Amino acid sequence: MKKLPIGIQDYKEIITENYTYVDKTKYIYKMLNEGKFYFLSRPRRFGKSLTISTLYYLFKGEKELFKDTYIYDKWEFKEYPIIRINILDVATDNEERFKKSLTKIIKEEGMRNNIEITEEDYKFAFNELIIKLGQKEKVVILVDEYEKPILDNINNKEKAERYREILRDFYVTIKSKDEYIKFVFITGITKFTKTGVFSALNNLNDISLDTDYSQMLGYTQEEIEYYFVEYIEQTAKKFNITKEQLLKEMKKYYNGFSFDGEHYVYNPFSILKFFQKKEFQNYWFESGSPSFLYEYIKGKKIEYDDLVKNTVSAMDFSTREIEDANANIFFTQAGYLTFKGIKRYGLVKKYILDYPNLEVKNSFSKLILEANYGLKEDELEIVNEIYIKIAENDIKGLIEEIKKIISAIPYNLHKKEEKYYHSLIFTIIASAGIDVKAEELTNLGRIDLVLEYEDKIYIFEIKLDKSATDAISQIKEKKYYEKYIDNANEIYLIGININSEKRNIDDYIVEKVI
Repeated sequence: MKKLPIGIQDYKEIITENYTYVDKTKYIYKMLNEGKFYFLSRPRRFGKSLTISTLYYLFKGEKELFKDTYIYDKWEFKEYPIIRINILDVATDNEERFKKSLTKIIKEEGMRNNIEITEEDYKFAFNELIIKLGQKEKVVILVDEYEKPILDNINNKEKAERYREILRDFYVTIKSKDEYIKFVFITGITKFTKTGVFSALNNLNDISLDTDYSQMLGYTQEEIEYYFVEYIEQTAKKFNITKEQLLKEMKKYYNGFSFDGEHYVYNPFSILKFFQKKEFQNYWFESGSPSFLYEYIKGKKIEYDDLVKNTVSAMDFSTREIEDANANIFFTQAGYLTFKGIKRYGLVKKYILDYPNLEVKNSFSKLILEANYGLKEDELEIVNEIYIKIAENDIKGLIEEIKKIISAIPYNLHKKEEKYYHSLIFTIIASAGIDVKAEELTNLGRIDLVLEYEDKIYIFEIKLDKSATDAISQIKEKKYYEKYIDNANEIYLIGININSEKRNIDDYIVEKVI
């Protein structure tokens, strides 16, 4: 059985050390055949660095590393000079060190290619390297984490803009030396803007939202079932369930990332860790930087409604720099939101946003409760009780646990708005790891919240300063439950009224659909 390539970003090591490689070379072949300058953005831990590494060995001409891959008998495997830059290696604490570290990277690339770089200025050094390398053969340029210095300073707008100017000055060299270049591939977490780092590099083909490349990074359902057969069998056995049941749970918990609104992938890191540990845990989310996210959410007072209520267009990702972008644009690029569908308005295409899966919804909701609603870590422990109450079908106990969490929120953070409490109760339930949806559409209106657990459906209608009777009446009058009758054994209607003076639930009614 092949090993799981957890944390392995070197293509050669994966192939020679008997790790599982999910073959993505058909996308690389397509790129090579159809263009020269490419840019691709994806969230962290999605395989960007492995893609850079794969291109590196491809252009080194190491054909035998690609045996049994799609590209093996299709590519010439000729060796080209390669400039491989990882911006993770630069210092970002101050401007002077940043510039010096750019020059250092270029000089090191010169040494690796047996070329001495005499220039000390980062821009001129890059010029010199391309020209000298390109004397005999055209050059391949691979850049990873292109915007790292900007993301490191996303909460320091002035510093981020200074670093952007330096990077703009650095990357423009690529355009001015076109005659020396064979192929360019640049990757990072955020899409670039028209006035940003690549403003002068207008020949880059941005494939970040292209359907043809939407599954180039990440694992598809078919790839998981093909490449990880033995791991699926082992894990299903450990849980004492069928392979079909396991795949269904995996899909709910880890699938759901989409970069075109039509095709979906799993995050590779979560899947590999899941097969290693054989436990449903929030591997991808917890491998990131919650402290940074905490400050971002707290500073912008993020609520669920703010993130998903509006559709977005492709242009929304390239009109503002990342530090000025709306929260939903930032979180989509970072992977905490994703495209969940497409709406068309004439010829205009818009994307519907939501959390990709239960892993992200659960972890992110906890973070919102902590950062935005002022809950302390020990108060968040109550969330675990919510899952238990739902598992036991104890609706009264569920409401009481929700009330406890609401009562722990500092009074000055409450708003006398119905949507505030919709968002809050959604976030509380989602943080428990429960499959809950907000603003679910029916033919007669939108349901405030729908909670699905095993074969049960719970439909919530939440009112502010009205009555639980009003809430339950609306559910019944608009027959919100009808769309679920064929798919659930039990359906519960829950009408809730919030008292704005008490800042909590003061009345609720539960009815079971017969």
